[in-house]
Amino acid sequence: MSAREVPDEKAVAGEMFVQQAVCAHVDVSASQVRRAPIRSIESRRDCTLESTADEFCEPADTSLLSVIRFDSANLMRVLRQLEIIAKRQAPRIAFKVKGRILLIDLADILAVQAEGNYVSLQHLPSPYLVHESLSSMTEKLKPYGFIRIHRSVVVNISAVEEIHPLPTGEYRLRVKGGKEYLVTRTYKHNLRDLAQLWVGSERLCG
Repeated sequence: MSAREVPDEKAVAGEMFVQQAVCAHVDVSASQVRRAPIRSIESRRDCTLESTADEFCEPADTSLLSVIRFDSANLMRVLRQLEIIAKRQAPRIAFKVKGRILLIDLADILAVQAEGNYVSLQHLPSPYLVHESLSSMTEKLKPYGFIRIHRSVVVNISAVEEIHPLPTGEYRLRVKGGKEYLVTRTYKHNLRDLAQLWVGSERLCG
């Protein structure tokens, strides 16, 4: 081999090495370019997850607790006021007795019984005698749940605890406190007003 051929081979080998190195550098650069967006996307996704986790892990806003407590206190106050108003607005009756005007709740009157030119308001613990006719009292008390059961007796529906049929076609009626009244056949149809629903007693008070 001549001296001239040896340098040529070295030159060829050098050029081949440079080309391989260039190609390798291009491949590395391309792979870096391809991987860069992936890393960027992954990094953005990681940041999003971290930020979302931070949002879920934020402490609850405790400032609303005081508002809830305040609203609850207001609600209880309003309910107490409504209860007082309801009691004040309960139906009452005013009547004159021995030079005084008394006011009592109608719910406390069990019955009204005729006694000559007067009526006796059956009120516990003691009755009141009022100068009024039973017919007049019946009309005045009818809108407030009173029914006539006898020509001389009107009872408060809410005070009735029991009715008992009699063989004569009449009824015996018992009110709170144990006092009993007779329901005549003339007025027994009024017993239907004692309840809104009758079960197993379709023929009762017929």
